[in-house]
Amino acid sequence: MHITRYTDYSLRVLIYLAVQGDRLTTIQEIAESYDISKNHLMKVVHQLNKKGYIETIRGKKGGMRLNMAPGDISIGILVRETEQDLNMVECFSSKNACKIAPVCGLKSMFGEALQAFLAVLDKYTLTDVIQDQHRPQLLRLLQVA
Repeated sequence: MHITRYTDYSLRVLIYLAVQGDRLTTIQEIAESYDISKNHLMKVVHQLNKKGYIETIRGKKGGMRLNMAPGDISIGILVRETEQDLNMVECFSSKNACKIAPVCGLKSMFGEALQAFLAVLDKYTLTDVIQDQHRPQLLRLLQVA
């Protein structure tokens, strides 16, 4: 299973905001911290705001912060919401053209594997990602004051 850069960046934004607490943060700050494109993050932040994960405040002293407690943010749900295509094999798709799909056992095996993958992610929240014992290291690695 491979997640897209979009999902990766969504997780990174949420991690960054989670270690900030209530402090407002800018897209520029996050982009610099992770050394990734500000333009890539703009779409991610827009969608995270639209879905209610973050709160954005406009203006000179604006920024963003989490809109919910880290413990309320399910990693499994986030992955489902940010991944556009969880079709691991062609036969999962409505555009399936595989000739052996009607008799092939791979579809059910991959389907079971995907469900197991998501079930594991469903066990975790953003709180698990930013465990208290790791918070000082995260702050240092992200160069956050």
